[in-house]
Amino acid sequence: MNSTISSAELPEAAPLEQAKAQACIDLPLFTRHSSNPILTREEWPYPINSVFNAGAARLPDGDTLLLCRVEDRTGLSHLCAARSENGIDGWRVDAQPTLMANPRDYPEEIWGIEDPRITYVPELEQFAVAYTSFARGGPGVSLALTKDFRSFERYGVIMSPEDKDAALLPRRIGGRWALIHRPMTALGAHMWISYSPDLRHWGSHQIILGARRGGWWDANKIGPCSPPIETAEGWLVIYHGVRQTASGSIYRLGLALFDLEHPEICLQRGDSWVFGPEASYERGGDVKDVVFPCGQTIGADGDTINLYYGAGDSCVALATGSIRRLLSWLDANSNPAAPGEL
Repeated sequence: MNSTISSAELPEAAPLEQAKAQACIDLPLFTRHSSNPILTREEWPYPINSVFNAGAARLPDGDTLLLCRVEDRTGLSHLCAARSENGIDGWRVDAQPTLMANPRDYPEEIWGIEDPRITYVPELEQFAVAYTSFARGGPGVSLALTKDFRSFERYGVIMSPEDKDAALLPRRIGGRWALIHRPMTALGAHMWISYSPDLRHWGSHQIILGARRGGWWDANKIGPCSPPIETAEGWLVIYHGVRQTASGSIYRLGLALFDLEHPEICLQRGDSWVFGPEASYERGGDVKDVVFPCGQTIGADGDTINLYYGAGDSCVALATGSIRRLLSWLDANSNPAAPGEL
């Protein structure tokens, strides 16, 4: 389900130089689906305030599953699954919350659980769900494993507060599991990687991508979005940057590429953002000017990305893109000598 995608396996395209030139011109790299938003609170079988920031998975039966962050009318969040044959409509939403906070056994979840990222791990034959657990100490990273999104093996907190936006890589790197995440430290809000022998004990922490300074679109605060995509060229990462303006924050998306066997090494980083809030459901909502993906699926062609994102912290929307075009755009629009600025 998460096998490496090589350029040779992708559909035939124009020669590389032509593709690079075309990628410089043909924006946007992601196209919004005409049915957007694809999930709103009106689809929910029980009363809620909003649904957004969904992890995504392709199930063995071919269905697309979205594990959505659902904010109820207390203001706290839980996770609820929606399934669809085509990943666009006809969603079958669980009649009750799929994964609720359990503050009795996991006190780090006293104020809810949020923003899941799903990675299928072939070695374990299970899906790993990294999610944010929220309590008095702030947000932390928790982990659970599941085969069917009906029952879960919870690992509890694996990264203590303040930390969030975590995604597990689908295979071991040098014999260890790897997790990309976004802690808040004295250095600021940057992307880090950590390694573990057993998914419970983590170390070898290091920054892999820094938020830039000054007037950049991704100055001061960045973080990973959906789980990294393994390609022959490297780990393709869609990340978010937060621009502070006089009227509030703007969440936009950028691209970076990391070495396959040494994912702490950034190979390429795009200078400009590639997707930002434009549609009415993204510019408005509970939190305006937000596009925030937590999951994607890859099409049968091995190239199409179905990117599921929270819009305005109020609904779930879908945008499609091409792995080939994203990699070509990075080739033409990145500065490998300056992957970050701390």
